[in-house]
Amino acid sequence: MKKVILVYFSPTGNTRKSLEAMAAPFGGAAEVVDLTAEEAPVRTFEADDVVIMGMPVYGGRIPAVARERLAGLAGKGTRCLAVVTYGNRHYDDALLELADLAKAQGFAVVGAAALVGRHTYGEIQTDRPDEADLAADREFAVRVLSGEEHEFVIPGNRPYRDGGSGGKFRPLTSDACVHCGLCVKACPVHAIADDCVTIADTCLSCFRCIRRCPKGAKNMDTEAYRTFAAAFTEKLKARRENEYYC
Repeated sequence: MKKVILVYFSPTGNTRKSLEAMAAPFGGAAEVVDLTAEEAPVRTFEADDVVIMGMPVYGGRIPAVARERLAGLAGKGTRCLAVVTYGNRHYDDALLELADLAKAQGFAVVGAAALVGRHTYGEIQTDRPDEADLAADREFAVRVLSGEEHEFVIPGNRPYRDGGSGGKFRPLTSDACVHCGLCVKACPVHAIADDCVTIADTCLSCFRCIRRCPKGAKNMDTEAYRTFAAAFTEKLKARRENEYYC
């Protein structure tokens, strides 16, 4: 292979971490196309490149904004691993959707994976991906990219289910905010106004701002959220395992 390129949309880092693990066995720092920050990249990948393409799952689909940002990327029969990460509920049609999209844009999908990571809400699989997960990711990438290609079936349905627009929760901002603007810059969909407080309906509820706020000012400290998160945590407490297809 010529080189490995990671293409991902990863607001909270789960997807990025898993893709980096997959690229690690092939040596050197993989090139990155970060769709979380880069909104309209235009690029054609060569036939001897390898692209590892990863997206989180929002309501059983890949995020609509990520689909839009993938539109300018194309392959020339470029080998591709399609990867989705999800918070222990289910990935529904997202993996099939990502593979279909990659194929439509000229990539040859030679493997696919649905990987569990920490859920945005509640306290669900907070240590995932763990070391065992990452080791399995590495082994999968080596097996697929170093071996013969096979026909395989990716679970999912066409037409895809509704989803991909993000959640309904909007982070709050406490008096601890010093208006540093980090949340404004970090928001992957520019939903936070310059006052660091006002949040538009385009918010994905990815909670990136909560996890990155240096003062802990961004929060979801409401009774409605706490009640929902507690119930969701209980519902999804049973560990799901990663799924690999090749």
